Amino acid sequence: MTMQTTIRKKGWSRKQKRLAVIAGLAVVIALATTLVLVALRDQIVFFYSPSDVIARQVPAGTPIRLGGLVKDGSWVRDGQDNSFVVTDNVNEITARYTGILPDLFREGQGVVAEGSLGPDGQFMATNVLAKHDENYVPKEVVEALKASGEWRPEAGE
Repeated sequence: MTMQTTIRKKGWSRKQKRLAVIAGLAVVIALATTLVLVALRDQIVFFYSPSDVIARQVPAGTPIRLGGLVKDGSWVRDGQDNSFVVTDNVNEITARYTGILPDLFREGQGVVAEGSLGPDGQFMATNVLAKHDENYVPKEVVEALKASGEWRPEAGE
């Protein structure tokens, strides 16, 4: 046997070992990522506008977040039962919610409702989040800025 034949029989070179370790780690990371995504699949909630819900034909019972504006004149209260229309100025979806709505909830304002579509096509909300515009500044922040002399009224009241 020659010297080269002996070297080949010894095993993998240092470079081959390093590549094998890297390939093995890549497989382990890919497997771990896949397992995490599969485990979280039921926890992921997608955000849709009314037009998205209609275009994608979201099936009834699928948890989603429905976002848009509360249509003027659509909010009906009956005790703790609330009904309102969420619109993106193209399409509309009627939403129902039982509970106390946030203080910032108003017609014509932005809203994000968590829940799912019912078999009748109405959105059954389990949580409602009212959105404010970009000029909103909490009262406490305004007071702190005024006290420090840094308040700029053009930034919002």
